[in-house]
Amino acid sequence: MHLACRNNFALRAVSTALFAFVLAFVAMISQQAPARADGEYEQLTIETASGAPSLSFMIEVARTPRQKALGLMYRRSLAEKYGMLFSYEGEQEISMWMKNTYIPLDMLFIKANGQIHRIEAMTEPFSERVIKSQGPVLAVLEIAGGQAQRLGIAPGDKVRHRFFSAGR
Repeated sequence: MHLACRNNFALRAVSTALFAFVLAFVAMISQQAPARADGEYEQLTIETASGAPSLSFMIEVARTPRQKALGLMYRRSLAEKYGMLFSYEGEQEISMWMKNTYIPLDMLFIKANGQIHRIEAMTEPFSERVIKSQGPVLAVLEIAGGQAQRLGIAPGDKVRHRFFSAGR
């Protein structure tokens, strides 16, 4: 093989390997769960109307517009009794969707007094269908899909966190 051909072949091989490495690196990063910058979780409690023991969750709070827009997108899993709380200024109709969300979620729409208004269970991953609160609410709690039913959480249950009534 001619020297110029060998160098050209070697250059193409290195370029291809480098390109493959960059693609793999980008794919790996996009699959990682975006964590809160401060890495902090807060505790949230749900008191069921059925009188069952209270349920304690560790949550991230989506505070900024960017955090609210990103939500739980790109996450590949969500541990039992973990979630994300989206709170807003004053009760309002809230709309959510599942774009770029890999896992099914339960969305708990919560009034200012902490009462769960409604639950959208087992939302469809990657769906762009708009999911509405169907009434004015102050916040949405997203937890892993199926947990609300499994843990006995239902509309009318009370959420205890500093964002609701007494803690506000």
